[in-house]
Amino acid sequence: MNWDQFFVPYEQTVTELKVKLRGLREQYEQDGENSPIEFVTGRVKSQASIEEKIIRRHLDESRLALDLQDIAGVRVMTKYVEDVYRVVELLRERSDFQILEERDYVMNAKPSGYRSYHIVIEYPVQMYHGEKKVLAEIQVRTIAMNVWATIEHDLRYKHGNELPADMAEQLTSLADENFEWDQRVSEIRAAE
Repeated sequence: MNWDQFFVPYEQTVTELKVKLRGLREQYEQDGENSPIEFVTGRVKSQASIEEKIIRRHLDESRLALDLQDIAGVRVMTKYVEDVYRVVELLRERSDFQILEERDYVMNAKPSGYRSYHIVIEYPVQMYHGEKKVLAEIQVRTIAMNVWATIEHDLRYKHGNELPADMAEQLTSLADENFEWDQRVSEIRAAE
């Protein structure tokens, strides 16, 4: 497989989505309104990560574009939990991509404590030889959820993807406390 060629539409997808979503934030600011979007990041999954998934999940290389929904990934961070859902509504209203799947891990946390709202989209990339539809994943979460997910991912990576039971329990407890904090901040905001 020619990986450089394979990654081109995914890199373009991430670049375009970041520009468009950051543009939404700027529009709110220009109108003097509070933006539900605090900041936007994005990445294309590395070749090594894709190759590891091919082995672990017994994937066929010729079907990667269909079987891996997160080769192109964008994260939208918000300050407040309710802003996660405002961003989700903004994404649902867009006509420049099609939403294929939504998973609400904000209100339905994973057993590990992980929270985020995942949206899988089909994004039309304009290539010189015509349009190519690419799957991408947009994750929307609060800054606090992002901090927890970043630390949990780092610790999991250092332990070979399998955390010791006591560490996993502590992280789950911290995730619950983190979400309580997120909810209290939203309550404070609502009272102003």
